[in-house]
Amino acid sequence: MKYGESTFDILYLLFAIVSGCVMLCRGKGKTEKLMGAAALVLGCGDAFHLVPRVLNCFSDADLTAALGLGKLVTSVTMTVFYLLLYYIWSGHYGERRKKGVTAAVWILSAVRAALCLFPQNGWLTNSGDVTWGVIRNVPFVLLGALVCVLYFKKRKEDRIFRPVWLYILLSFLFYIPVAVGAGLVPKLGMLMLPKTVCYILLISAFLRSVTGKKAGRGVNKPRTEE
Repeated sequence: MKYGESTFDILYLLFAIVSGCVMLCRGKGKTEKLMGAAALVLGCGDAFHLVPRVLNCFSDADLTAALGLGKLVTSVTMTVFYLLLYYIWSGHYGERRKKGVTAAVWILSAVRAALCLFPQNGWLTNSGDVTWGVIRNVPFVLLGALVCVLYFKKRKEDRIFRPVWLYILLSFLFYIPVAVGAGLVPKLGMLMLPKTVCYILLISAFLRSVTGKKAGRGVNKPRTEE
């Protein structure tokens, strides 16, 4: 099992990071560059957790602190990833950003990131309690739900981006049980595999959009942003 999971983690990180670099190089506009940046943030952030996890499978060294620090970094970079998803949505669909929605996205992101920094999370000792697992994820789930709804409303306007809302929704459905109960039921951690598949599909949609497969896009030209 450890060989299969480790191989999957490594391939995912390579895919995310390489795809991000490709999109940054080939992207012609700000939004396409943001897609590349989002993939890199996701891949590099997850590497802080997944690399120690892979090493832990094949080493007798105590990597508790490294694993905990990796979870912290991943928690923050995941928040940044969803912040970028909002701006990708706005730029890709040519939507004028509403001040209220933008404020909500930034506030939820800031609160989530701040909560992740509290010592009660017990990152370095890998001993965070369930209560703080719930507390720090409330704004994150709200952020994800908001972004998911935005993509859902635009799902009929773009063939490539049509399922993005579903990838977001499923990723949270797989993530929430892990975030809340993995400390009590370690086997719940296996749900991170299908969650990661959702992110692979999401990055694939970005990659297809950037690399020229734009037939059937059917989106409006970007309007002047606020």
